[in-house]
Amino acid sequence: MTPIADDMKALDAVIRGRLNSEVVLIRTIGEYIVGAGGKRMRPALLLLIANALGYKGSHHHLLAGVVEFIHTATLLHDDVVDESDLRRGRSTANAVFGNAASVLVGDYLYSRSFEMMVETQSMRAMAVLSEATTIIAEGEVLQLLNVHDPDVSEERYMQVVRYKTAKLFEAAAQVGAILSAASPELESAAAAYGRHIGTAFQLIDDVLDYSGDAEALGKNVGDDLREGKPTLPLIRVMQVGTPAEQQLIKSAIETGDADFEAVAAAIANTDAVDYTRQAADAEAGLALQAIQVFPDSIYKQTLVDFCTAAVQRDH
Repeated sequence: MTPIADDMKALDAVIRGRLNSEVVLIRTIGEYIVGAGGKRMRPALLLLIANALGYKGSHHHLLAGVVEFIHTATLLHDDVVDESDLRRGRSTANAVFGNAASVLVGDYLYSRSFEMMVETQSMRAMAVLSEATTIIAEGEVLQLLNVHDPDVSEERYMQVVRYKTAKLFEAAAQVGAILSAASPELESAAAAYGRHIGTAFQLIDDVLDYSGDAEALGKNVGDDLREGKPTLPLIRVMQVGTPAEQQLIKSAIETGDADFEAVAAAIANTDAVDYTRQAADAEAGLALQAIQVFPDSIYKQTLVDFCTAAVQRDH
């Protein structure tokens, strides 16, 4: 992200400044999350696209902060719902501070992000980000309905990915274009780029859940399985595995209690990982195609490189 190094520093300043609540616990949890070393890809996407399309103001820092706050709020709530105790190799906020504090600070971050949005007085940006927040919440509920259901189809699963993960990438990219007063064609291209890169990113997360090691991933490998979440590699085994493998996965999803090694072996015996990787590669290809209409610049090149990095990462 070298071309936006200064913008990322400005983003950090916005995040720290807006977390400076008089309520000590909010500051404490905020600092804990900010210090967790996340990649900040969603706000980086907004900053890259704003720069790629020639934006010259300073509202991109504020709105990138909004995107990061919305993302962080979803993580705080997610970890409580999933009863997770590890994220990015360290204890989750709910494991350290308790569920009540995590939920309430997540609420604070949502509220703060809307306050920040209003400051920019961009009705278009507000419309996109507020709609995204609603769709992410719908995705969370959809995922909840899919938990422990071995009959979840690939289509139903991809809908969760589009709502829960890809939507914020899409909104961040689109807001970068809106700030730049880009043409409808460029705005639409930016949104498509975000949507496809966000989908690719989630699909690689699915792959890593079964092929990464816990230290590199910073989360418990197989978490989704223990939580009874049917992800694409599992759905693929249900489609093409032997009857015994299908039964193993069905039981694992229903109970969340399975021999992880046996499940990993079933995944390895089929094309589940390759199939999921190919789906991610296809999404990254669509993202790449979407930004061909952008003018050439170092920022566009970084967005191009991001398409490769998103699918080749190991954590």
